[in-house]
Amino acid sequence: MSFLAPGRGRLLRVLPTRWHRLPPPQGGYGACFRRCKAHFLLDGVEDAVEGAAEPQQPPVSLAKSLASLTEESAVAAQRQRKPLPRMERKRLAELRIKKRVKAQYLNGKFHDLMANVVASTDTLEDAYDIVRLNSNIDMSSARDDVCFATLAELLRTGEFDVRANVYAVVAKRREGGRLVLPRLNLRIIQEAVRVVLEVVYRPHFSKISHGCRSGRGHQSALRFISNEIGIPDWCFTIPMHKEVDRNVLSKIICLIQEKIDDNQLVTFMQHMFDAEVINLVFGGFPKGHGLPQEGVLAPILMNIYLDSFDHEVFRICMRHEGLGSEAADVSDNQESNLRHWFRSQISGLKDREENSDNQTDYPLKTKLYACRYMDEIFVAVVGSRDIAEDIKSEMITYLRKTLFLEVDDRLYLMPVRSNSRGLQFAGSMVRVTTKESAALKAVHKLKEKVHLFASQKQEIWDAMNLRLGKKWLAYGLRRVKESEIKSLGLSTPLLDHIAQFRKDGMKTDHWFKTLLKVWMQDINAKREADESILLSKYIAEPSLPQDLKDAFNNFQKQAKDYISSETAATEALLSSLKNKESAITCTDGAVIKIHAPISYIHKCLNRYGLINLEGFPKHVSALVLQDDELIISWFAGIIQRWMRWFSEVDNFKELKLMLVECVRKSCIRTLSAKYRMYEKITEKRFELDDYGIPMAEDFEAIMAPLESSSSVCTDEALMYGISSSGLFVLTLSRVRVPSRQFDCFVMGCQSASLSMYVLHVKERQRFPGFRTGFSSSIHGSLDGRRVGLCTQHVKDLYLGHISLQSVDFGVLIDDSNKIP
Repeated sequence: MSFLAPGRGRLLRVLPTRWHRLPPPQGGYGACFRRCKAHFLLDGVEDAVEGAAEPQQPPVSLAKSLASLTEESAVAAQRQRKPLPRMERKRLAELRIKKRVKAQYLNGKFHDLMANVVASTDTLEDAYDIVRLNSNIDMSSARDDVCFATLAELLRTGEFDVRANVYAVVAKRREGGRLVLPRLNLRIIQEAVRVVLEVVYRPHFSKISHGCRSGRGHQSALRFISNEIGIPDWCFTIPMHKEVDRNVLSKIICLIQEKIDDNQLVTFMQHMFDAEVINLVFGGFPKGHGLPQEGVLAPILMNIYLDSFDHEVFRICMRHEGLGSEAADVSDNQESNLRHWFRSQISGLKDREENSDNQTDYPLKTKLYACRYMDEIFVAVVGSRDIAEDIKSEMITYLRKTLFLEVDDRLYLMPVRSNSRGLQFAGSMVRVTTKESAALKAVHKLKEKVHLFASQKQEIWDAMNLRLGKKWLAYGLRRVKESEIKSLGLSTPLLDHIAQFRKDGMKTDHWFKTLLKVWMQDINAKREADESILLSKYIAEPSLPQDLKDAFNNFQKQAKDYISSETAATEALLSSLKNKESAITCTDGAVIKIHAPISYIHKCLNRYGLINLEGFPKHVSALVLQDDELIISWFAGIIQRWMRWFSEVDNFKELKLMLVECVRKSCIRTLSAKYRMYEKITEKRFELDDYGIPMAEDFEAIMAPLESSSSVCTDEALMYGISSSGLFVLTLSRVRVPSRQFDCFVMGCQSASLSMYVLHVKERQRFPGFRTGFSSSIHGSLDGRRVGLCTQHVKDLYLGHISLQSVDFGVLIDDSNKIP
């Protein structure tokens, strides 16, 4: 029931608890309503008298009332608003810098970006926030003692010393090399310069480029290859290698000066090159996943440098495609003005009108497709081999002579239609496979059913024979024991004869084992694989009826013959498809598939210590002494990052089963080795599903919520160096607790580091055998390096939430934090 109290201006609601269970009031509900109404009227009169005694307030205008409502709603919304994820905060910080950069645009160029944008206190603070967000640090925690005003003044006056803000890490081995990394102040400046360069150049990058861009990445590159190219005739990749030298730096500076008019920025770039802190290598390592040898500026500088190659690819494409399409669609002297203008812009094609008779020498419908992920380039050509060779030679010539890059001489053209091996690109295999027809699928499905039925019958046959063999063993032991009891009279002459060779005092079980050893030596049991085959072949099967054995063997022979060879009915059914299967001459039955390198991942798991040479999971001894949560995080990081990287390959199910089985069982065996428990007890004790290590059947149901709630973003422009970091897989071993308390070595973290850890890198070869698209190796100077990390950042490093770029390895050489 509801009542309106006059003079109060509010609605009073009377809702008695469990009113339907209470007895009716005295006099009924009508009398109760009249009494309540009289009470409310009397109360309203008293309020009116009190209001008359008080001084009247001036009326509030409608505008002020609406303004107050807006402010109240804004405050309420701010209270209810959830905190932004760290990558959204990073995006907002970059947007603030972007506004300052755009304010310096004038007459087609950006002016004085170093003095007005980078050397700004606000920009340096935003860059420091980006460094902390990359380190996965709570923004409300304590900050480093960095004076941004002094740092900005040093940059503005050109007095900032780059060499004083770097440190060199030298490998313990001679062949390990030397690595120069930035300290915190230089890292902040590099982040600011990176954002500035991305604002200027990212809108002008071509569609060929897929690396380190918003909405583009290795997955978009693979989608382009599988969905947009179709079935080409030839394809090839361009492997390159080059460390930044004076020629490359001069070329980069020239490209920067085309859009930026700032001598101070150019001078600062030269100072970083002289200090060897840019760390830009073409082809040295597969780029993009969190290794410190990749400098902060490496992604944007690589895209700026190779963007000219992308435009050269467009010019090559117009030359060859224009020639082929013109011969097919345009007759002599009837070309369009647009085509004539395009051809006039291309050097070397102005004499085409004079040599119109040679148009038939060019193939028809030539198509060129190119895709670049950082320094990995994939090219596909539809046309003759001569055209493909010309395109390849033009690209190699441009890379060598114009961009001063070293291209591998072993580059070769791969015929797509006749090559089943595929081509390596961005950590995956690009293959062309035949799309099976409905009739072919039906035949294969029938053969699979026959194979499954035959294998099931074979398993039942083996299980029953094993059961008979075990019963034979039990029966033999019982007869030996019964023969020892003379009162039963169950002894036989054969048992009495054998008993003569029994030693005095030998127990019955020992005597029976001796008899079994003699029998196994007689039949040469070492040739058999296991006991089931031994008992089935020598005990159970010889005792079965011959008719039964002949019938079963005949059934298995017929099933095997049907599976291994094509019958007459199958040949008649597939006669219409022979032309399509003999050679892929028609693209309707062929599709491009992207496969994960299963065999290579098997080798990686073996090198990481998760499986043995036979492929069986084993425990990782380097993790046994660590905390339970860190052990589980190490294994969970492998599954989550690899599944994220290969999420769109066509053999994802096969990869999922392999990784889940190997990694999950290895995790269980590592925890079992730590606590010396049985594996079943360990699996029940630790809920691995909650940590992202699910079973194969529960994979989708468990991994989907973890990915949605994870702090990992899919935008490679924000997550470059973070999302897939650690795929080279390293472990940390705790060495000691220092006598003094130190802060965590992660940049921006002020938490205490209670332990020192040693980096153990699983793979550190200079050039990985398979270019996986993610870094499977690490610089040799960092192997065995000591770092101090808090527990949270050890877990983040294992899970891939941070990268080694966030670790300040120079803390160990700092006198103020030197370990005693």
